[in-house]
Amino acid sequence: MRGIADFQGGYTVSRRIEDRLTGAETTFEGTATITADGPGAIYRETGALQMGSGTFTAERSYLWRPAGARIEVAFADGQPFHDFDPEHGGQATEHLCGADMYRGGYDFSEWTCWSLRWDVSGPRKEYTSVTWYVRR
Repeated sequence: MRGIADFQGGYTVSRRIEDRLTGAETTFEGTATITADGPGAIYRETGALQMGSGTFTAERSYLWRPAGARIEVAFADGQPFHDFDPEHGGQATEHLCGADMYRGGYDFSEWTCWSLRWDVSGPRKEYTSVTWYVRR
């Protein structure tokens, strides 16, 4: 059974975000590390976000915690985000952010490489984000 420890390590990260409202495409290229933190882990990502003609430094962190056979993901401040099945992937729990709904899922079919897709819809956001993780 795959758990948090199996994800620990470093990854090359590539993300493509397709905005359905504007037709714009944004990309992110960087790295992520997942490091042990008690029974859980800390996910940290840094890299370059390409938006239009501009490139910006971007970073984010999440907290991963065991939750039975699932992994709970929280924002860096501890607020819940979603959970997922680390063995089989598939749909993550949905997340309502204001009036915008995040529906996503994990694909582990090429383990130890994996991907995460979010479809976001609402009055302020309408995009699809796909992220690929390749172990370094």
